[in-house]
Amino acid sequence: MASLPFAITIVIGAFAPLFSTRGFALANPLLVGTILAPGKRTVTAVLRVIRKSADIHVQNYHRVLNRARWSSLEAGRILLNLLLDAFVPEGPVVMGIDETIE
Repeated sequence: MASLPFAITIVIGAFAPLFSTRGFALANPLLVGTILAPGKRTVTAVLRVIRKSADIHVQNYHRVLNRARWSSLEAGRILLNLLLDAFVPEGPVVMGIDETIE
């Protein structure tokens, strides 16, 4: 796989603590492929984009998201912090919250 710009590796690397070392080695290409995949972002479509669909251990990529122990809530927290750092580096943040937002 071609090398990524430094800024993207920093963003993707922020999610590394969610996974084991082996799990992140599988999740990392999936994250990159998700950014690059057009249309529906299924695991199969992502693997096709990153040219791993013919890999003999393709099932490991499918399993990394449902069998690995990681928290989607923690992933959301990391993403929110990255967005806040990028768009609101200082000052108060005003957000509208209602019962339809989860």
